[in-house]
Amino acid sequence: MKKQRFCYLVRLQYLGFRFNGWQVQPKLRTIVGMLNKTFTFLYTDSPFKILGAGRTDAKVSSLDGAFELFVEEPLLDLDLFLKDFNKNLPSDIRLLSIEPIGQDFNIIKDSKTKEYNYFFSFGCKNHPFSAPFITNYIDELDLELMKQAASLFVGTHDFSVYTASLKPTTIAVREIEGCTIVANDILTANFFPEHSYILKIKGKGFMRYQIRMIMGALVQLGKHELSIEEIKASLVTGSDHKLNSIAPGSGLILNKLDFNK
Repeated sequence: MKKQRFCYLVRLQYLGFRFNGWQVQPKLRTIVGMLNKTFTFLYTDSPFKILGAGRTDAKVSSLDGAFELFVEEPLLDLDLFLKDFNKNLPSDIRLLSIEPIGQDFNIIKDSKTKEYNYFFSFGCKNHPFSAPFITNYIDELDLELMKQAASLFVGTHDFSVYTASLKPTTIAVREIEGCTIVANDILTANFFPEHSYILKIKGKGFMRYQIRMIMGALVQLGKHELSIEEIKASLVTGSDHKLNSIAPGSGLILNKLDFNK
């Protein structure tokens, strides 16, 4: 007889700077590894499974992440669950909410849109405390040219050259709903540079390194190492363009995650 499962949607935030990404990896510190360890400590011998809405790379952070929690016994007090879980998590991971969901919910298939923000500054050396949040480019960048080129990524394109792990089964034709560069009005601190910026990019799903490689291409453009024509050509099916720049993970944050249900 199949055991009954109880499902919950959990929202969370984390600073990824000390972690080797979302997914469990042997002998490495990861977000799911820490969540698994905390659940096992609190609920010894209680079977469970955690399924994330997506995987983030090493040092990538999240302001609005989510995972699906499957258990065989219902959680009787959700407020107490949040309190106890947060008490035992490290300070760079925080659960925001938990709610019961139906068996028909699928955290991956029902993910509607993801908005990622890539924070960066340029032109002078940042305060070291900014490192977990903002990627710092010492060179001057042609920001207006980068803003102009960001719009080229909007729409449906073949992003085959914008991933480091292209496989025969990879769906490389993807739609980006929005891609702009704006002044940073989200994160502030007295040790941040006077001027910083955000690459805001929104879509249903992204391949591994896709956003970081888009950012890398825009930075190369800003240094006048790439042209707008080369970026246009890189989005055409069959392009043989080779990108040689992947922006660091520490500037990337999952800012918002919406679901269909």
